Amino acid sequence: MRKETRALYKSYVSQIALINGIEAEDVVAKFSVAPAVEQKLEEKIQESSDFLTQISVVMVAAQSGQKVGVGVTRPLAGRTNTKAGQRRTPGDPTDTTDDGGYNCRQTNFDHAIPYAKLDAWRHKPEFQTLLRDVILKQQGRDRIMIGFNGTSVAASTDRAANPLLQDVNEGWLHKIRTHAEARVLDDGALTDGADKAIYVAAGVDVVEVIDGEVTNADTAKADYANLDAVAFDALDLLDPWHRSDTDLVVVVGWALVKDKYLNLLQAAGDTATEREAAHRILTLPKQMAGKRAVIVPFFPEDALLITSLDNLAIYVQEETRRRQIKDEPALDQIENYESVNEDYVVEDYGRCALVENIKMAKKPA
Repeated sequence: MRKETRALYKSYVSQIALINGIEAEDVVAKFSVAPAVEQKLEEKIQESSDFLTQISVVMVAAQSGQKVGVGVTRPLAGRTNTKAGQRRTPGDPTDTTDDGGYNCRQTNFDHAIPYAKLDAWRHKPEFQTLLRDVILKQQGRDRIMIGFNGTSVAASTDRAANPLLQDVNEGWLHKIRTHAEARVLDDGALTDGADKAIYVAAGVDVVEVIDGEVTNADTAKADYANLDAVAFDALDLLDPWHRSDTDLVVVVGWALVKDKYLNLLQAAGDTATEREAAHRILTLPKQMAGKRAVIVPFFPEDALLITSLDNLAIYVQEETRRRQIKDEPALDQIENYESVNEDYVVEDYGRCALVENIKMAKKPA
């Protein structure tokens, strides 16, 4: 590490100690991040991604307990015949009846930065901010990855075997499969269940002639004619009082959106009018079944999720963020050991529908 870089690094460590109310030498030992700093870090992580700003990030005091989402999960109106001696008994309209509740587990966000990279940043006036923000942005990306791909909580994780962090925590989609199986559509009528698939007739002829008779090819060789039909059908998996909500979105992987709009672009032609129509296709907000389509990184490419974004939550246990910063000359790097207790929560399963195993093709003969 160069002399001027070393001075910047020492200033960085001193600033961390100052805002956390500890001595500079205590930074090299594990310390608890101050509550105000912890809250600010959570806000910065959330702001690092447009998707994270739209979901719920909830600070909770207890490590485990019942979900605390304030969304109403059932109707309120009714009547009780008190003259007949019946008692009015109000119920909790926010109860999600989720047997899983929440359980915040420790997640480590350890990282190292080589001296050479710090030297390359030494001329930047925003050195400290750059050092902080590059890590917070990746923590945000990791949370999105876990939320959509996590299936287990391993005592020791294996990033080589689980590149999408599948073993770090149980994510939203896994919890829908586990606690709300009736909200999941993962097989179509053309398969027998041994090899689950939902076939969507993208880019095939709508009508073909078989043995001299006109046959609808989409009906004969696909479960749905297009993705809009899939999403529209999946709306039935939501509780009735949620199906027409205007804040529902369709979270979808890029591959499915590309398949849908590529067919439209290929059919647009190459005249001036057709090129203008193609431009409008590219620039207009993407929709499926009349709902806004939200393209999120790390979402499974063969799936779609209908919900409101605030129905997806990350619970973070207060005062559990621990940190230690070390200079490791033996490896020519500085090391940051950081952890926090967190969980991935679906507030109301009645407000979501998950469709998986989508294949954009006709069923093979």
